[in-house]
Amino acid sequence: MRCWLPLLFLFILPARAEAQEALPVDLELVLAVDASGSVDNTELRLQLVGIATAFRSPEVLAAIAEGPYGRIAVALVLWAGHNNPKVISPWSLVLDQVSAEAFARTVEGFPRGGVDGATGIGKAIFFSARALTDNAYDGERMVIDISGDGRENPPDDWTLMLSDGRAFARSRGITVNGLAILTDDATLDDYYRYDVILGFGAFVEVARTYDDFAEAIHRKLVREIRKTLVIGGR
Repeated sequence: MRCWLPLLFLFILPARAEAQEALPVDLELVLAVDASGSVDNTELRLQLVGIATAFRSPEVLAAIAEGPYGRIAVALVLWAGHNNPKVISPWSLVLDQVSAEAFARTVEGFPRGGVDGATGIGKAIFFSARALTDNAYDGERMVIDISGDGRENPPDDWTLMLSDGRAFARSRGITVNGLAILTDDATLDDYYRYDVILGFGAFVEVARTYDDFAEAIHRKLVREIRKTLVIGGR
């Protein structure tokens, strides 16, 4: 998260700006998980347990340790319908096994909190981007990791759509990576690849079913934490 003061105040205020108080990290990461009506409680549980398991893995911890700071900031978001409420966990600093375990426990015990409804990907990206630009961390990179099993639905009322959410994220230098769950739509990965992801090197990981989610999110986290370059983002 970076904060820019108007030029006028640079000549008036002390040199210590708000951005200097933010803790530098290698990556600010939002894990935006689909909790729409097409996702039952068992399927949501498979996503949350898969994320928790990944953060307990030696490979993810090693990827975090490889960064210049050796730490990342991460938060979980549950999203569904365009204008339906979303819920977000507190931001967690992950730098070792203890902090990774604490975040894993937060994720696997995280309540659905009434999140339900249609599939509003654009609003989910917008909500996640706002969370990335309003926290106590200053990341070398900002990434939204969005997973889902469907395409954006037509809204019932005026709202931000997918193009709007992507434009907001793009204007703030945020990368959007995708994890497409193909249970209900065998070509959803193509939709994510051409219409959802954003940024140089952005990529899509695939889970054929919810039972495959744990392996897919593990691969995805290692790749995006290490910033393995995969050309394909727009």
